[in-house]
Amino acid sequence: MASTLMTAPAARELTVTRVLNAPRDLVFKMWLDPKHVMQWWGPKHHPATRITWDARPGGQWRNCLRSVETGKELWHHGVFHEVVPPERLVFSFVWEEEGERGVENIVTITLADQGPRTLLTLHQAPFQSAGECDGHGEGWGSSFDRLSLFLETAS
Repeated sequence: MASTLMTAPAARELTVTRVLNAPRDLVFKMWLDPKHVMQWWGPKHHPATRITWDARPGGQWRNCLRSVETGKELWHHGVFHEVVPPERLVFSFVWEEEGERGVENIVTITLADQGPRTLLTLHQAPFQSAGECDGHGEGWGSSFDRLSLFLETAS
């Protein structure tokens, strides 16, 4: 697997970087089509089971993650604010739960061309607690592991 770097300044912001062994155009494509997103969205222990995905400015998304252990479903949704091929996506992210997990935050994905590879950087903020930030860091790290594996078969 490619290395991942996670940082959480002031426990309210998350930055995850990952070098993916695929060209930027292909990585960006994996963010656009719900059939592709379904293959990698969600951590290994909570993969996506249902996805609605309209990756265009103003488009909405809604996904269900299901625990592989208990079957519990976790729904989350948002709106795309920016879609700039092949380098940037910005969207809101909201868990459909009460409390701190139900607070909206913004996810920014940037893709930097590194020849046959791509540097993916995710920034997500603000979080209400260090625990929530850490949980998202683990979830995105596992999702990007799955994306990396999917890219091996998609390229």
